[in-house]
Amino acid sequence: MLERDVEFRYTVAGYLGLSEILKRLDRHESHILEILKRLDRLEEDQKRLWEEVRALREEQRKLWEGQNKLWEEYRRLRDYVKAGFRELGRVLGITFEAHAASFLEVLLEELGYPDARVDKKYLVSDGEVVEINIFCERPLVVGEVTTHVATRDGARAEIEKLLNRVRLVEERYGSRVMLAVLVVSTATPEAHEELRRLATERGIRLVFGGEIEERLAV
Repeated sequence: MLERDVEFRYTVAGYLGLSEILKRLDRHESHILEILKRLDRLEEDQKRLWEEVRALREEQRKLWEGQNKLWEEYRRLRDYVKAGFRELGRVLGITFEAHAASFLEVLLEELGYPDARVDKKYLVSDGEVVEINIFCERPLVVGEVTTHVATRDGARAEIEKLLNRVRLVEERYGSRVMLAVLVVSTATPEAHEELRRLATERGIRLVFGGEIEERLAV
C-alpha cells in the first residue's frame, strides 16, 4: 500500500513525523519541568535572603537606637559633671584656678583624653621653686592662670611667663608640650588685643573667664 497508495504513504509519513515531534516535546517538557523546579527553589532562596536582609536592617535600626541612647546618656552625664563643677564652686568657694583646671579636663576629654587629670605642679629651677598653675602629664599640658591683665606690657609678661614654664617642663620631661594654655579671668581691651595677637603667634590656647563659665554652666 505504501508503494501503490500515495495518499496512504503521506498519511503514514505524517504520523511518523508527528510521533517524533511528540517524543521530542515529551523530552523538552521534562526539561522544562526541571527548570521550573529550579526556579521555584531559587524563588524560595530569594525569599529567605530578603527575610535575612529585613532582619539585618531591623538589627541595624536597633543598634542605631542603642547608640543614640548611649550618646544621650553621655551628654546627660557631661552636663551633670559640669553642673557638679559649678555647684562645687558655689558651695566650697573653689578658686578660679580650680575652675580653669576643671575646664581643661573637660576640654581634654573632648580632644580624646577622658582620663586626663589637671592639677598644679611644682618644679625646682636654679634653686627656686616654680609653680605651674595648670599641669597634665598625659597628655603633656602646661598652663598659667591670671585673674586680670591691664596693659600690653602685662600681656607680654604673662605670655613670656607661660613660655618659660613650657620650656622648663619640656626639658624635664624630654618631650614636647602638646598644649600650652593661658587662662585669663578679665582683661582690658588693649590687653585683650595684645593677648590675642601673641597667643596666635606663639601657638597658645587663650581662654577667658567667660568661656570657662559658659562651658561649665548647666
